[in-house]
Amino acid sequence: MILVLTRTLGRQFQQNRSAFIGIMVLAGLFSVGSMNIEGFSSGANIKSMLLFAAFLGIASIGQTLVALLGGLDLSIPFIIGAANVGLLYLISLGVPPWLATIIVLVIGAALGMINGFLSYRLQGQALIVTLGTGFAISGGVQIITSIGSAYGGNVFGTVPGWLSNLSAMNGTTFGLPFPPVIAIWAFIAIILIVGMRITVYGRFLYALGVNRTSANRVMISEMRYWVSMYAASGFFAALTGSLLLGWSGGGFIGVGDQYLFLTLAAVVVGGTSLLGGAGGYGFTVIGVLVLQVLSSFLVGIGL
Repeated sequence: MILVLTRTLGRQFQQNRSAFIGIMVLAGLFSVGSMNIEGFSSGANIKSMLLFAAFLGIASIGQTLVALLGGLDLSIPFIIGAANVGLLYLISLGVPPWLATIIVLVIGAALGMINGFLSYRLQGQALIVTLGTGFAISGGVQIITSIGSAYGGNVFGTVPGWLSNLSAMNGTTFGLPFPPVIAIWAFIAIILIVGMRITVYGRFLYALGVNRTSANRVMISEMRYWVSMYAASGFFAALTGSLLLGWSGGGFIGVGDQYLFLTLAAVVVGGTSLLGGAGGYGFTVIGVLVLQVLSSFLVGIGL
């Protein structure tokens, strides 16, 4: 019995080595921070870390999905900034907030589809394509929102109360004192982690990442998966930008700048291979938490 248990644990460790290492690093960082920084393990600081981890975690969803195919999406920070500014701009024009949010999310998904189609047609050029479209998106939104305004790249207005509640530190979830964005991230993470493992769609995604030729031989449409994963990346980037509007209270085109490399770092630190076919969003969640605890620790010691 002990031998069987040992072999099972050993097999699980080999298959999920990155996850185990990430969890140990996370526990170590949190322990060191708790012992050396006053208030590091307090409820308020943990809530703060989870809030910012939720933003990064949602932004990293698309990066994880395209990485599983062997791609990259560097347009994420630009779509975040464009969604952040565009949403408040639409609201200031009199568009109902709920409708403005839907429009921004749909446009984000559409931009992702364009990224996916172009990067698929230009195989091996995903990095250049997505970076180029990202600059174009950011520049286009700044032009549109700056007409008749003295504040290029920024939009000021009144953020709806429900949107502020979603992302503010003092937000509540069903009367509980924590921001709903944390619950939203947890819900999405569970759906993705389970869905990627037990659904045919998830297994086909891994199959394409491992070997495109073999996947095509069994009639898995590479183009459909490639475009749909980039569309998902654009959607979640736009969602992140919309949620950040509730946190900041104003539209800023540069609000997503920090996510240019943080999303990649979260994917890599978690253990998902950028070559495709290995890893998953559960690994990215660990990477996000490691980065956030590390960031809070460095701020806590004055760096």
